[in-house]
Amino acid sequence: MGNKTALVTGASDGIGLEFADILAAQGYDLVLVARREDKLNEVSEKLSRTYGINCTVMATDLSEPQAAQTLFQRTRDQHLQVDFLVNNAGLLHNGFFTELSLAEQERMITVNVLALTALSHLYASDMATRKKGHILNLASLAAWMAIPNQNVYAATKAYVLSFSQALADEMKAANSGVVVSALCPGYTATKMMDNPDQGAKLNIAPNMMMSAKDVAESGIKGCLAGQSAIVPGAANKMTAAIIRLFSKTLLTKLVGSFYRKNMG
Repeated sequence: MGNKTALVTGASDGIGLEFADILAAQGYDLVLVARREDKLNEVSEKLSRTYGINCTVMATDLSEPQAAQTLFQRTRDQHLQVDFLVNNAGLLHNGFFTELSLAEQERMITVNVLALTALSHLYASDMATRKKGHILNLASLAAWMAIPNQNVYAATKAYVLSFSQALADEMKAANSGVVVSALCPGYTATKMMDNPDQGAKLNIAPNMMMSAKDVAESGIKGCLAGQSAIVPGAANKMTAAIIRLFSKTLLTKLVGSFYRKNMG
């Protein structure tokens, strides 16, 4: 019997690359998805050589219409049975809502919400016919609060968390064998923390950030353990607990002030 197969979106760098590395180390064959085919080929070659697993590269822009459906059909056409779906791809934009490009914010919603929902639907339905499978959706600590100057991003992650927890309950109630988890990291040391394409830079001290590897390890471990919501790291767990002590109005005011002071 062959290896299980994991599909990872946003697999070319950051947390997605770490997800791919961890799953490859656990013996999963991989379907690597991101926009840049050249970068994916580099990752594929390295992971195949290091772990002796099979990698399939599927360069895909998930902001394009029907991208999720096309990706799903490509895996079916190649007879790839996905056992573990990692919806990691996501976009972030910082700044004042009215000053940021509307087109870019719509693109962010498409990737963070629509593509993730479509891929979850397609692969959850497929997994349920086999009575087994895992889906890990990348939310954020931002999902627990409203964040001025990052409002659309935070709202998309709130959707991911709410959607994933509800879907996890549905799958469990139906005895589908499909486990659904939302991973909610805080500040993570990836290019998202300093990317000129996403608006203003958020200046965060390095000691406030987790490594992408630690975040990915927590996510895989938590999903395999059946957790519906995973908050990695002691500091993030403490922050999530503290958030619940404040009224949403006061918390939004405090967070908005912090973000505006720390945006470059």
